[in-house]
Amino acid sequence: MTGDAEFRAWVAGIRKATVLERPDASGTERERETLLLETIEHMIFSDPISARMNAADKQRAVESVFNSMRRLDILEPLLQDPETTEIMVNGPDRIFVERNGKVSPAGVRFESRERLEELIQNLVSRVDRIVNESEPIVDARLEDGSRVNAVLPPVALDGPLLTIRRFPKHPLDMERLIGLGAVSEEAAGFLKLLVRARFNILVCGGTGSGKTTFLNVLSAFIPSEERIVTIEDSAELQLSGVANLARMETRNANTEGRGGIAMKSLIRTSLRMRPDRIIVGEVRGEEALDMLQAMNTGHDGSMSTGHANSATDMMTRLETMVLMGAELPLAAIRKQIASAVEIVVFLQRLRDHSRRVMEIAEVVGCDAEGICLQSLYRFREETGLPAGPEDRVTGSLKATGNSLKRTGKLVLHGCV
Repeated sequence: MTGDAEFRAWVAGIRKATVLERPDASGTERERETLLLETIEHMIFSDPISARMNAADKQRAVESVFNSMRRLDILEPLLQDPETTEIMVNGPDRIFVERNGKVSPAGVRFESRERLEELIQNLVSRVDRIVNESEPIVDARLEDGSRVNAVLPPVALDGPLLTIRRFPKHPLDMERLIGLGAVSEEAAGFLKLLVRARFNILVCGGTGSGKTTFLNVLSAFIPSEERIVTIEDSAELQLSGVANLARMETRNANTEGRGGIAMKSLIRTSLRMRPDRIIVGEVRGEEALDMLQAMNTGHDGSMSTGHANSATDMMTRLETMVLMGAELPLAAIRKQIASAVEIVVFLQRLRDHSRRVMEIAEVVGCDAEGICLQSLYRFREETGLPAGPEDRVTGSLKATGNSLKRTGKLVLHGCV
């Protein structure tokens, strides 16, 4: 082989030949994969060109063909890299990868735009989702729980867009977050008490701030005997230590506009499933009212996440979400929010790419100006000190001195 372009063209030819020659396979998934791998190896080693290749190139060819047919093609090695947290595909030849918080070119490309579109169709079909020109945007997930978002032309102007957010195989726990400096030991202990005392908690922050990860960590403090119902657009939560767990996922409508199941419907259904707690992966629209009503009707200890730039901003966004689905006076909406949500945890991704808990606030009521919060813990950056390694932000989450006002649940559940 004289170069990567020639190698890619040869591999593409082998893949097409394998598709034509591959026998119908029955049996288990592992048996089908083994048969396909044997077929690929036969096609490669019997091809005259392979006589000019060394053993390493032959093995690379086998992996490339197999990945393109059964896995994620050229993205598979990126996804298998334990340091990869996000893969961003901006068309067939502009691919970026995030490792350790830093984004860089991935150094790979799809052989064609059609091959990228084929991969996207394969991914979404695995979870019964549809994406096409009339419905060009889709959210899905991989078998390992990684989040997938795809956008097709004509919405995507320069070719299909694909974003994969990879989650760690072994979810982080609170001790690990303390070690990373994401949260202080004191604040972690405080949150553990709040979860056990069944406070309703809302985790908010910007994109990539670690909301889902933090929700997973908090869920580890839920007593194992409780029944939990999770509701998500695309299943991402990895709750550990919960035996009585019921997981639900929304469904998009089909091409005829039928069969769609929205999050608000799942929240309403969950109320008839005898949950001790309801965990909504992310609240983003009119389902906010149903979530608030669930929190206010005996399902204490429920949790959710939301996009916001601060704890205060999250309260304003909740008001807007409720207004999207109900014609209620603003004063009534604020009372509903203040009654349902008790604690707001705000996360942020800082300039050194670290993810930190920036504030833990208590909802203490509402007035004509909006929802009233009091800050219990706030991140304080330490200034005037030498820069940390690689300009790492130095600081910690510190108590503000304000005392928790809503202490009734702590007493009720024996947490004081």
